[in-house]
Amino acid sequence: MIRLWCAVLIGLVAAPAATHAQQPEPTPQQQAYEQRREQLLREAEETEQRLAELRRQRVMLQARVEAAIAEDLKQRSEALMMSDAQTALQSLDSVLVQSRDNLASQRDRFQSLGDAVRRRTGAVMIILLRADSAAAEQTLAGADLQVNAVGVATRTYNEQMNSALRLGAVDQLYRSDVLPTRHTVQLRVTVNGQPVTQTVEVDAQGETVTYVQFAVRGGQLVPRTWTARGSTPF
Repeated sequence: MIRLWCAVLIGLVAAPAATHAQQPEPTPQQQAYEQRREQLLREAEETEQRLAELRRQRVMLQARVEAAIAEDLKQRSEALMMSDAQTALQSLDSVLVQSRDNLASQRDRFQSLGDAVRRRTGAVMIILLRADSAAAEQTLAGADLQVNAVGVATRTYNEQMNSALRLGAVDQLYRSDVLPTRHTVQLRVTVNGQPVTQTVEVDAQGETVTYVQFAVRGGQLVPRTWTARGSTPF
């Protein structure tokens, strides 16, 4: 009986260790990606906090400006009541124009700050799927897309959709703002009943739209990437 209990205890102690030993160690590439991702997220969070503080200061400044304008209008109105009507209207118009210019200047300043924040972390990725129009016998049943090991899109293609792809149609599988760093894109499609998988590493750059296109040719996935400053793929 004592030997039996000892064997059970040894098995319970060894089981977690064996389970722990089976867990794969993260690759250096994954570690570098996670570290870079955490750094960029921290920088984006700090930038958002600074922008929130600037917005708060803007509200306070705008309130002070409006209060000063109101006081100035009151004083000028009281003074203008003693002048003729034409001079009074001209002076009031000048005050309103000055107030409008001040508000427009504040708006432009904070719009510039917002654009600077977007440029600091802004990167867009677009993933497309197209088929070889010359392969009439080629039929797609479905597609599953992953970005950084996370499923982001699933497609099921019928005969009408396959006809459109053969005629040159392009299916936009994914479009999103991403961090300006390296991303792993994996697409799995079913062509003529056979699963085909292709994986590419894509470096997304700030202030740039990165396109990833998968073309189905001869039952295989042929990837292609390019970048642009605009938002149109061709």
